[in-house]
Amino acid sequence: MSEPPTTRGHLTPGPHATVVRLPAPDDVAHLVRQLWIPEWDLPPGERVEQLVLGYPASNVVVEPDGVALHGPTSRASTRVLTGRGWAVGALLRPAGVLLFTQRPADLLDGSAPLPAPGLRSAVTEAMTGAGPDGRHARAAALIAEHVRVLAAAVPPAAARDGAVANRLVDLLEAGADVRSPADLARQLHVSERSLQRLAARFVGMPPQLLLRRRRLQEAAERMRADPAGDLGALAAELGFADQSHLTREFRSVLGATPRGYGRARSRREEG
Repeated sequence: MSEPPTTRGHLTPGPHATVVRLPAPDDVAHLVRQLWIPEWDLPPGERVEQLVLGYPASNVVVEPDGVALHGPTSRASTRVLTGRGWAVGALLRPAGVLLFTQRPADLLDGSAPLPAPGLRSAVTEAMTGAGPDGRHARAAALIAEHVRVLAAAVPPAAARDGAVANRLVDLLEAGADVRSPADLARQLHVSERSLQRLAARFVGMPPQLLLRRRRLQEAAERMRADPAGDLGALAAELGFADQSHLTREFRSVLGATPRGYGRARSRREEG
């Protein structure tokens, strides 16, 4: 079974845009983590900024003007919404990345167009055609089928390595006593050098940066829930050296202190 969709990477959720998240079909769940479909319809002149600290993963995104592969990000980014629009995206698991690029590190904090005009036109028709019933499911199914077709050409050796890379990210997500690349390598039963190669080939980020990302996403989620929480206890729980270390890392990636971020989110949600 595929895992339930999650919202952790979206740091400023709000009422300005709806985001439908759908689990990947079981037969491509080892390649796609989830399908996500944002839609927005803002009054003329209104501009909404949303803060995102994406998962350490790549996304295939279909929009009205094209299809693109968006690589992993090293820091939070701001997405600006205006007017009316939509997108249909697939959050890739590491094993799915090789279907679209051999060098995900080249797309760190960037993106590249994908030559898939048939996919763009089919998804656009599903999202804008007559009758709203089931349009999200139809659009998501089109991307899943595109992934399914590409996966048929993956060599068995690459599929095996992709499964190990998937487990690498699963360990990070579970937070299972993983504080360093050495911990990751030990639990995966590979050398640290092999771990570095896996992360570069299937994610595009070094293991240390993957660990940092997981901790900061968790910290942001906790500060949204409890802006007045004990930062020292949170730092210790998430593996930071101390509260100052947590604050420095948080500010360098998200541009605010943990408490400042939490309070700003609380004011937005009350306003």
